[in-house]
This record gives sequence, C-alpha cells and structure tokens, in this order.
Amino acid sequence: MKNACKLLLLLTMFSSCSQTPKDRTIPFERIENGRELGGLVMQDGRSIRHGMLVRSGNLSKASDRDVAILRDRFHLSDVYDFRFDAEAQADPDRRVEGVTITRLSTLPQAFIDGFSSGRADTTQVKAAGFMEALAKYAFDPRAQQMAKKLYPAIVTDTLSQKRYCAFLRGILDAKGGVLWHCSQGKDRAGWGAAFLLAALGADRKTIVEDFNQSNVFYAPYVEALSARIKEMGGGEKELAFIRAMVGVSVENFESTLDLIDARYGSLNAYLEKALGFTAREQEQLRDKYLK
Repeated sequence: MKNACKLLLLLTMFSSCSQTPKDRTIPFERIENGRELGGLVMQDGRSIRHGMLVRSGNLSKASDRDVAILRDRFHLSDVYDFRFDAEAQADPDRRVEGVTITRLSTLPQAFIDGFSSGRADTTQVKAAGFMEALAKYAFDPRAQQMAKKLYPAIVTDTLSQKRYCAFLRGILDAKGGVLWHCSQGKDRAGWGAAFLLAALGADRKTIVEDFNQSNVFYAPYVEALSARIKEMGGGEKELAFIRAMVGVSVENFESTLDLIDARYGSLNAYLEKALGFTAREQEQLRDKYLK
C-alpha cells in the first residue's frame, strides 16, 4: 500500500501540456485536461447545455485567466475534489471567490492506507526525476496489478459509491456551474463524468469516448515514457501500465462497465441500486441540464 500511495502522488507532478482535444476543450492556461460536457447528445436526442458542467485536473496551478473563465463563462458555484487528503494538501486548489469546494475522496481506503509512512519516500521520488521514477514502477508486478484493479475497486467500494452519489446530488442542487476534478482529471474524475453522463441519458459509446479524451491530452507523456520503457527492455505489461497510469486504460474502463452490467443490469441501474441516486433524481437532472 505504501508504494501505491507513492505512485498516486507521483502522478500529481505533471506540468501543463499543450495538446488538448479540440471538441469541448476549454482554453485554460494552467488547468490540465479541462473540457465541458456541453453539446454532447443524449439518447433521447436532447443535448447537454453549454457552460454548466466542467471536468478537469486539479486547480492548484490555475492562473488569473483560468479563474476568469470559470467565473465569467461557467458562472462557477461548486467544485468537487475527488482527491484524498495528502494529495489535496500537497497541491491545494486555488480558491475562487464565491465558489464552494467540496472534498469527496473517491479512492478506496485500501489504496490510501500506508501513505503517512511513505511520505518521505515521495520526496525522494521527486528528486529522482519523474520519468525514471514512474518507469521503475512500470516493472513492479504489484504496481501492474494495482493499475488493473483500480477501476473495479472504485466502483465497488461502498464509501466511494456514497460520495459519487453526493456529487450527483450536488450537481442536481447547484446554483451555478459545476467543476469536478481529481489529480489529473482522468480516472476518478472520469468515473464521475461517466456516472453523470449515464444519469443524463448518454449511451455507452458517448461515455467511453469522453473517458478516452484524457488520452489525447496526456499523449505526449505516454509517448515519452513508453519510449523510455522500451529502452529499458520493457514489454507489453510495462507499456500497458504506462498507458493506464499516465493516460487512461479504455480496456480497463470497458471491462469495469461490463462488471457493472453483469452485477446490476445497466449503468443506470447501478446508479440507483449501488449509489442510491434514484430514477426520479436522474429525470430531474435531465430536466435541469438538457435542452
């Protein structure tokens, strides 16, 4: 568990990247992996209203211009932070006047335990250099297994389920625009977007495509680290780890969606039965955010 927490903190160290998906991209200067859900078409033919729902990486590096975009374009009223305590303390969100920040760690406790004892080692990881440190983890079988098990752990953890429900209800009650994020805005934030899109009536293809957009943003990192892994003699297991932990693993995401379907029948049924976000609330959410 110590190594798992070190690895998750390591992944907060990315600097800004210039490549972003053009569709729905928000022109932030220093907020990573930012895009809105506005414009996506749901199964009933309605589309999500623009200027209301934003997913991104954390707000610790937000510039004045980024804050102005959130204030003036999205009339932001609420931020939901899915990071665990140590992540948020290491890179606290920039405060935006009039905006409520709600912390809802959606990482299962099993992936957090042991962090305190490993914090000093995290400093050593920083000193060693990002690429070399992450490349080292790619060759660790335990880290490879963690990457594969992360998504199933998130969706089956009862506390994470309760917190995602609180997130959906917060969006339902929001007075203005809503932004949600984790560290990089890809895994935990990606699942938040998936649950929200399902509640709004998106089909699986739309949900998967939105999830996969994080791979466009983080492609330069994946390519650079993959090249390093090959230099070190790594094969498909090591490369799959890099793709999953630096970008997102669509394969792991879809297999976890299959797990949800097998257990609950559908993602919408999961929202109701596991998260506790009712069919009536899903209907109210659609009335509020679709046109």
